[in-house]
Amino acid sequence: MTMVGDSIARSDAGAKVQGGAMYGVDHREVGMLHGAILRSPVAAGRIVSLDTSAAEALAGVYLVCSAADQPETMAGWVLKDQRLFATGNVRFEGEPIALVVAEDRATALAGVAAIALVIDELPGVDLETACSSEARVIHPDWQSYVPAGGEAADYPRRGNVAAEMRAEPAGVDEAFARAAQVIEDRFTTNRQYQAYLEPKAAVATYADGRYTIHTSVQHPYNVRERVAQLLGVRVSAVRVVGKTIGGGFGGKLDASVEPIAAFAAKLTGRPVKIRNTRTEDILTCPSRENAIVTMRTALDADGVMIARDVTVEMDNGAFSAEMPWLASLPLHILGAIYELAGPTRVISRLWYTNTAPTGAFRGVGGTYLYMALEQHTDHIANTLLVDRLQFRRAHLIHDGSASLSGQVLGDAGILAEGYDELERVAPWQQVLADLKPWQGVGIASGVWMTNPMPGQATVKMNEDGTVHVITGATENGSGALTMGVTQIVAHELGVNAANVYVTMPDTDVSGYDAGSQGSRTTHIVGRAALDAAIEVKRQLFDVAANLLEADPADLTIVDGRVSVVGSPAVSIDIADVANAALWTVGAVAATSSYTSPAIPFDAGCGSGVLFTTMSTPTYHVHMAVVEIDPVTGRVKIVRYVVIQEVGRAINPVGVRGQIQGAVTQGIGLALYESLRIGADCRYLERSLEAYRLPLALDIPEVEIVLMEHPDTNGPFGAKGVAEPAVVFAPAAIINAVSHALGRSITALPVTPEEVLSIIEEIEGEA
Repeated sequence: MTMVGDSIARSDAGAKVQGGAMYGVDHREVGMLHGAILRSPVAAGRIVSLDTSAAEALAGVYLVCSAADQPETMAGWVLKDQRLFATGNVRFEGEPIALVVAEDRATALAGVAAIALVIDELPGVDLETACSSEARVIHPDWQSYVPAGGEAADYPRRGNVAAEMRAEPAGVDEAFARAAQVIEDRFTTNRQYQAYLEPKAAVATYADGRYTIHTSVQHPYNVRERVAQLLGVRVSAVRVVGKTIGGGFGGKLDASVEPIAAFAAKLTGRPVKIRNTRTEDILTCPSRENAIVTMRTALDADGVMIARDVTVEMDNGAFSAEMPWLASLPLHILGAIYELAGPTRVISRLWYTNTAPTGAFRGVGGTYLYMALEQHTDHIANTLLVDRLQFRRAHLIHDGSASLSGQVLGDAGILAEGYDELERVAPWQQVLADLKPWQGVGIASGVWMTNPMPGQATVKMNEDGTVHVITGATENGSGALTMGVTQIVAHELGVNAANVYVTMPDTDVSGYDAGSQGSRTTHIVGRAALDAAIEVKRQLFDVAANLLEADPADLTIVDGRVSVVGSPAVSIDIADVANAALWTVGAVAATSSYTSPAIPFDAGCGSGVLFTTMSTPTYHVHMAVVEIDPVTGRVKIVRYVVIQEVGRAINPVGVRGQIQGAVTQGIGLALYESLRIGADCRYLERSLEAYRLPLALDIPEVEIVLMEHPDTNGPFGAKGVAEPAVVFAPAAIINAVSHALGRSITALPVTPEEVLSIIEEIEGEA
């Protein structure tokens, strides 16, 4: 029998390592055609002409289509600002212009190459340019765009400002006017590509007025919605069937090639497959956004922080996707850890640019926002000649502290406990004393959230005693379903996890789920599955009570047998109970839905606040020790410690694996990974050979301490665990590099070239 807290193996591990898992790119249909997309070669311009005649004349080409053939509909996750193909203008390199469908992929690619495209190229608008008043408006018809939730769901936006959030309490300017000194920093960060193993792919069919799409995505219901929007049909006319996901990290939450494949399937009457090359995937993936963060803190004569003023400029790319929601994130993060003796003003703006649309990446904007906040905090402590760790502890939030949105954090004292745990495993003064030349230590801490959006699960008892869990949730590779939800159901029903099967998502069959995002699957879907399992157990006990001549309240399930408590010999196999139920009261099954409870907040905290609170918060402390090679500029991570609050660890080895992996991605953002945007608004990195990812020798063995403070709403107390470690890793690492060099670091990533440049500055000053 499997229990919560056991470190069991993933149920999908065997199929994956033996090559038996079916990914989206593996799916085939009889009579399948292949599509290839003509994408814009430039970041901005006007389409002068598009001649497809040569492509249409190629043997084996079935279809060539473009904007002239598409429905007159707009689509978008938050704002309907995008169409299937570029219409009149192109707004980013990689934007779809036309599709060629042929008998095989090679012919489809040849067809794309045969299309004669003429574009009158325009200067691209990047983030720095967009922020200026003279910038060309990328969407001149922006006022005609309608929010996906209707006009009532609109939010502040104008011209190139795709969204704006403003929290402007009284007294900020007055505090700065009387400040004894002001600490100011400007931080920048480049984009980060999710770099999953499997580029995006989809196979679509059309029959009986309905579209069926087989694809590897994190949010099947979201893809269904987007396909329906773009094709101008009802959502019930679209079926999305999920496959094993070859990694996502947020990059597969929204539709990509699926709507185009579905459109082509209808036009040809045959199944159509489209798959991205790696370069196509990089050019079009909704990467983590680049941003500019300006932060000022006012100090009085005693060094007390009396006010803070923060401006965040975020790159939306050419279309909005989910980014308008993320414009609210600075409000929650920049006032979430350290208490000030005065007000904090936060203004964040999301800017349209001539670049690929940005989107969710594990930890969303928290990575660079916490880096900015924590490096700024070091700057203040160093200016005041105060120990950096003690300065943090002196200003930590506590139980009952309120965020800038007015959310009361009733358990914020866990953060201080995290610092106590860090002191236990890595005594601060000893760490400082042990540092060698060119070594530095950095601290980062904070609060993160668990996505509260709804999920549903059906738990069905089979006649052989096995259990099926049917859900629209996806297994993104984290083990949230194949370990977490599986283990929760197994524990509640008293069976072995090997006898619990989680089905692949299918929007025709599975209940709604808000997708694999925001560390929500184990917490939300696990709770829904637990509630359903509790009802299944009740049904089993009602039937078993008659068979055992006992009261249902006196029954228990252990190792797949229903027995009377205290009399294990009076028992019956769970399979026999399920069979008896089938012929007496019907099949044993139950469905349940769950979403996190709404949290009170201050509705007047600001304007444009699209998400208002940090649901199911968790608390974290990180420490990094780094060593710099002054000859090469290479940064080596000597030691890394994570103190993470998890609610309750459903599967400790799985939780630790998620933390190790998240820290690795944080290392990538801090030291290596960067999708740089050139002067022409095109990416400089266009392959995994050029895009530097952390290698095995770059990654330390992470020391992990799990703090368990069960959440009353989570399944067996579980909270979200997958994201937080990537959120705080860049901040801890950058602070350590800054400490080693004795200089502030204001850009992500800090590459060997930049380290050498700082060393040259230091030597020049000497």
